[in-house]
Amino acid sequence: MSPTSPASPTSTANPHCSTRRLTTAQALVAFLARQYTERDGRRQRLISATWGIFGHGNVAGIGQALVEAAAGGGPGGPGGPGGTTHGTPTPTPTPTPTSTGHRMPYLQGRNEQAMVHAAVGYARQSGRLSAHAVTTSIGPGATNLVTGAALATINRLPVLLLPGDTFATRPADPVLQQLEVPYAGDVSVNDCLRPVSRYFDRITRPEALIPAALQAMRLLADPAETGAVTLALPQDVQAEAYDWPEEFFAERDWHVRRPAPDTFELEAAVRAIRSARRPLIVAGGGVRHSAAEETLAAFTAATRIPVASTQAGKGALRHDHPADVGGIGHTGTATADELARTADLVIGIGTRFSDFTTASGTLFADPAVRFLHLNITGFDAHKLAALPLVADARAGLEALTAALAGRGYRVDPAYETEYTGAKEAWEERVEASFATPAPAARPTQTQVLGLLDTLVTEDDILINAAGSLPGDLHKLWRARSRDQYHVEYGYSCMGYEIPAAIGVLLATGSQGRAGRPVWALVGDGTYLMNPTEIVTAVQENLPLKLLILQNHGYASIGGLSEAVGAERFGTAYRHRDADGGFTGPPLPVDLAANAASLGLRVLRATTVDDLRKALSEARDAEGPTCVYVETETPDTVSGPPPAQAWWDVPVAETASRPAAVKAREEYDRQVAARRRHL
Repeated sequence: MSPTSPASPTSTANPHCSTRRLTTAQALVAFLARQYTERDGRRQRLISATWGIFGHGNVAGIGQALVEAAAGGGPGGPGGPGGTTHGTPTPTPTPTPTSTGHRMPYLQGRNEQAMVHAAVGYARQSGRLSAHAVTTSIGPGATNLVTGAALATINRLPVLLLPGDTFATRPADPVLQQLEVPYAGDVSVNDCLRPVSRYFDRITRPEALIPAALQAMRLLADPAETGAVTLALPQDVQAEAYDWPEEFFAERDWHVRRPAPDTFELEAAVRAIRSARRPLIVAGGGVRHSAAEETLAAFTAATRIPVASTQAGKGALRHDHPADVGGIGHTGTATADELARTADLVIGIGTRFSDFTTASGTLFADPAVRFLHLNITGFDAHKLAALPLVADARAGLEALTAALAGRGYRVDPAYETEYTGAKEAWEERVEASFATPAPAARPTQTQVLGLLDTLVTEDDILINAAGSLPGDLHKLWRARSRDQYHVEYGYSCMGYEIPAAIGVLLATGSQGRAGRPVWALVGDGTYLMNPTEIVTAVQENLPLKLLILQNHGYASIGGLSEAVGAERFGTAYRHRDADGGFTGPPLPVDLAANAASLGLRVLRATTVDDLRKALSEARDAEGPTCVYVETETPDTVSGPPPAQAWWDVPVAETASRPAAVKAREEYDRQVAARRRHL
């Protein structure tokens, strides 16, 4: 591949064939500190910091290398992670070899999975242009990476994983924490990371690092291929010295491409749009990754095509933009879902069309519906037998706008009147859900969101991932900026929120009151999964705003359990009753006290009035702060609107309990509407 091709880096290599003697770990850290991405003329560090928890598998290798490379570095310090302004990545300050050198800041985590979540939050907030590395020991430290790696790869977000591995030279076999596989001597627990990594290599010789490291950087910087990248590092190889060519340590700029659409595909797309009577855009995360929000707004201004959004795409247009019709699919708005049912052309932009978006194949009901998918990956662009438009989201929208400009296309005014009127009606439902009762009443979950809605500005960022909150947020939240809505729903991983918020805070440069307010919204189930990185927020004095909603159980899965005939079994956090079930009194768990014990300042709220004051105080706080509130069970007035589209969770085909029998009857009715788009 030529040095000027889009996927190749440019370097300032020293023409002399000199070498530098370093350990493999030292060479890797020095290499990573000199990698940059460039897009649209803007340059930033590709790997701006390394998270780590040390054990015998990485302490003497990567750990020792980071001691040397991190001197003077740290979050926000020289050579540290770059910041953002209102969600737009800004270049990381570039240390010069003659002054501070190329440092690698180190970040201390408490749980390996959480470190990956923090790195993913950082990468998303950085527009996928800058990422973090994560190093662990061998054994459980390495296998703890798997969940985070799956989350990163599913969401197409870059993170570099550097797990320690067992000895390549096998001086003792087995060593501590080694998995013995009778049929293969070259397998370790790190092989669990293969299926959830976009690239995997085990560095069994120092010189093997050179091609592997270059491939790793290529994948991390490629918008069509990015995800988790794993370089497994045997502990003996990490500490082994080698004479490395100086060219390996030259600065490299990895150009992040914006591929334009193929002419034939573009013309086919234009014909499809011009012939559509009721087109609907489905905006996904690719709009955000491409920074295509303004281009999308220009396209809708010219065509008046309404825009629905996936969880990853929410915020592609502001909530008050005339063309924004809200979330789509099982957790979507009535406006978007009704438009989807009658659409004759669905234009997907940067979306994977998961089952939540398509309502498990039941949402797009028009017999003649066609699909047009603008996506940077051919794999996603061809889904649902769509007309593919393989291109960067911004480049593709610019080409479509230009191609349609001289052909006079615009949707029928009656269609525009229809969806704007439906949007106004939905907004009334949002207001009803957000409306708070008397100041002394206990709030429901949606009323908590309503109080937060009155407080935030376009500066605030909300982070969530699992439970019932994603559904409420997708239906109801009024996104005020392109990056305010940060809900991880590709993997919907409980425990993502707190560490991801730390990653976002690092990416925005938020310390004290100088940065943007970042809220981690968690239920009690999610909090109990992974509260450990609260300690990291306290250590770094990051102004995390943690909002804990206590409802004494798995509220989301409890509702689903009831709907599919499982009778909320095993979803409440309660003492056992006389029959062995879990219907006794709530467990005496004090999550607020737990958060305080980890170093957070905690504001307890028991009423609507308490909560309003606590949220305002937390928003202005200089250090990490928690707001804790026990929520009221919603009723038909104060609860969120019900699901506006179906989701396929198979129900027992045979059962003796009436709840399951009734649920199966409803399941059979719904599944009959499913279709394959061929």
